[in-house]
Amino acid sequence: MSLLQELQDRSGSQCELCASTTNLSIYEVKPTLTGGGGVDGSLLACETCIDQIDNPENTDANHWRCLNDSMWSEHRAVKVVAWRLLSRLRKEGWPQDLLDMMYLEDDDLRFAKETGDHLDESEKIIHRDANGAILEAGDSVVLIKDLKVKGSSMVAKQGTAVRRISLDRENAKYIEGKVGPTQIVIITDYVKKISEKE
Repeated sequence: MSLLQELQDRSGSQCELCASTTNLSIYEVKPTLTGGGGVDGSLLACETCIDQIDNPENTDANHWRCLNDSMWSEHRAVKVVAWRLLSRLRKEGWPQDLLDMMYLEDDDLRFAKETGDHLDESEKIIHRDANGAILEAGDSVVLIKDLKVKGSSMVAKQGTAVRRISLDRENAKYIEGKVGPTQIVIITDYVKKISEKE
């Protein structure tokens, strides 16, 4: 059974956030878990919801009153996205009330906080590559110079692609990613973001 079919079965072929039945597609919750989103890391969502998740400037707070229902979903991906959206909208008043009622397991809460939606703009640490492009958890980067890996004899070569990076929430200069089997800390000055098409 395909991922789309599994999500359609799980959701009754409706958006798992707002219950719309039109323009549905798979939304992979970032940052993707190792091995891709799969059923646990994805949800079925409509075009309107996906647009507002990915483009906060398009947010219509009233659209998200639907989270009053979907925040109680038993599915991790739905709960995490609901928490992120309510956190993003909390200054509206009513989302904070819903957040106060919501409960996430520690692992789910950690995952939900990965995008920094719960932080005010002034608190957010922004990671930028050598060209100034904003890096987000789950992005892919390429090394622009050879890097010695601390504590080993390994050298990560210029041109090496590092996929599905994670961000250091304390320091805007540090990201983490795997080079071969080794998880390493990389300084953002030495990477360039690559689009998935490259």
